[in-house]
Amino acid sequence: MSTFTESASTALQLITSLDPALLAIVGRSLAVSASACAIACILGVVLGAWLGVARFAGRDAVLTLLNTMLAVPSVVVGLVVYLLLSRSGPLGHLGWLFNFEAMVLAQAILVLPVATALTRQVIEDAEAQHGEQLRSLGAGTSLRSLLLAWDERYALLTMLMASFGRAISEVGAVMIVGGNIDGFTRVMTTAIALETSKGDLPLALALGLILLGVVLLLNSLIALVRRWRERVEGSGRGMATGVEAMA
Repeated sequence: MSTFTESASTALQLITSLDPALLAIVGRSLAVSASACAIACILGVVLGAWLGVARFAGRDAVLTLLNTMLAVPSVVVGLVVYLLLSRSGPLGHLGWLFNFEAMVLAQAILVLPVATALTRQVIEDAEAQHGEQLRSLGAGTSLRSLLLAWDERYALLTMLMASFGRAISEVGAVMIVGGNIDGFTRVMTTAIALETSKGDLPLALALGLILLGVVLLLNSLIALVRRWRERVEGSGRGMATGVEAMA
């Protein structure tokens, strides 16, 4: 029997038997990514919606910086957060380094540009279609961004799931600031890297399969939300056409 076959068989046994160590790593990973995603998406929706509507001097420079942040490697973010939270750093007194909070902070910083950029694009497209009408009704920048965000809530829900996928698949930053401590700060991606280097392939493969399953579930949900959105919008257009025909 090949190494891959043996590893795959053992990995499936770990998953089906609900191995406690496996479940602990998965649960910790989901908790870190969900917390980071919630923080980043709340801030990202607010900032992105405002950027999609507001027009001000230096806006192009802000958007260029935002797009640049999308390409920043996760290890760079991890290094910056590490320096901030280290004992000699400006936030060292918090004692977050090599703790849950440090990993959440690092992932939130990584996800924030993604959530902001996607929200900004969605709201800016909606502003191009409906902004003039809202302005004619006296809606200011803040009110327009709020109304457009609500109108595009299905698109923003897709953004939320995409942001979670970005967070849960990240490895560099959480390894630097979390330390990959067994039973404490080890998450799926860092555990896969460590267990592979140690030669414990079944556990690494089991975690990899679960991670792939989570990503597959997210993409499936995104597809369902898009179809739901198209159906709702199509139904709305159909009702409007019917009303116009009756009139």
